[in-house]
Amino acid sequence: MINEDELQRWVEVISVRTFKRPFRHKAYFNSRLRTTGGRYLLATHAIEINPKYVIELGEKELIGIIKHELCHYHLHLEGKGYRHGDQDFKKLMQATASPRHCQTLPSARQGSRKRKSTKRYLYSCSVCGVQYKRKKRMDPKRYRCGKCQGEIKQINL
Repeated sequence: MINEDELQRWVEVISVRTFKRPFRHKAYFNSRLRTTGGRYLLATHAIEINPKYVIELGEKELIGIIKHELCHYHLHLEGKGYRHGDQDFKKLMQATASPRHCQTLPSARQGSRKRKSTKRYLYSCSVCGVQYKRKKRMDPKRYRCGKCQGEIKQINL
C-alpha cells in the first residue's frame, strides 16, 4: 500500500508523462468512496482515490483511475468539456488510453453486502381470477379488481 505522499508523486508523474502538463493540486485517499475508484473535485481541483482499489486490484488499476481523473482535471482547467458525455473528454480518454470505468472490487463481487429479500406476494380476484404479482405487501381489503371490480384475496405461495 502506498501512502498519500507517494500517491501525490504518482499523480504528478503520470500527469507530466501522459498529458505533458503538470498537476498542481492535491491528490489524496478517501476511504469513504464506495462505488467509484476516484473522484475529481471541481471546486478545489483535488483528486480523491479510493484506497480499496489499490489494496485489492494493485498498481495497474490505480494508474488507470489516476489517468481517468486527470482527464477531468486537465479539461476542466482548460475550459473544455470535462464530463463523461462530452466529446473533448471522450477524445482525451482515447488518446491517453484511460479506462472509462474501473473494475468491480473483488470484495463487492462476493456479495459482502446484505441482499434485499426477493419475497413476492400474489393476489387474485375472487370473481374473474386475474392475478396480481407484487413486490410489496398490500392490504387486499382496500383494493378492488381493475377488470371486474371484484374482491381481491391474497394467495399463499
